[in-house]
Amino acid sequence: MQRENLSQTMFAVPESPPVRWRIAPSLVDYPQAVETMEREAAAIADGTADELVWLVEHPPLYTAGTSANDTDLVTPGRFPVFATGRGGEYTYHGPGQRVVYVMLDLKRRRQDVRGFVAALESVVIATLDSMNIKGERREDRVGVWVRRPEKQPLPDGSMAEDKIAAIGIRLRRWVSFHGFSLNVDPDLDHFDGIVPCGIRDYGVTSLVDLGLPVMITDVDIRIREAFEAVFGPTRSDYE
Repeated sequence: MQRENLSQTMFAVPESPPVRWRIAPSLVDYPQAVETMEREAAAIADGTADELVWLVEHPPLYTAGTSANDTDLVTPGRFPVFATGRGGEYTYHGPGQRVVYVMLDLKRRRQDVRGFVAALESVVIATLDSMNIKGERREDRVGVWVRRPEKQPLPDGSMAEDKIAAIGIRLRRWVSFHGFSLNVDPDLDHFDGIVPCGIRDYGVTSLVDLGLPVMITDVDIRIREAFEAVFGPTRSDYE
């Protein structure tokens, strides 16, 4: 079954409290982020905390998912590299990229991993659509992609495409953590130190690279609106 056919809403069961919505006010070190996610996910699984979406930016760094290939780390030593338990391969995080960590209890929603990934893709696609950018899924490539007709076609003659959002999740006791990253205005040269997500034939883009001079705070509003349409209501949770 294709992912787009799985992306219907994933609202929580009735009487569930709104999802906490938290935005970090400054750059967050990656080890601190992982520690916070694991603590929050454990509390959510235990029923002692409400679900949480946490929006952060990181200092420049690379992360290696559970499927990462060492040969895809092109420039070792350029930035810190962190092994992480999420699915996927190498990714870059840095200033100008909105990272959205999603800690949701799928037992309160739908215990469907593929459907959950499709729902996260739907949030990204709706966010982009609100800014008149067409983001698309690809069955053989996780993430969200943008066609680039102005670029040189691929060797097989197909249209060039760039990745604008990456998705990588982990589940523990049916509570998710990690999530997705959306390129708003990161330094795209920083992606050159890896083969992003192990995919060599395609590029990486951002909202600003596509000619949309937006602030990350403006994008946050649109992400929240898109999230609520798929997962249900949120409430602000300030740090």
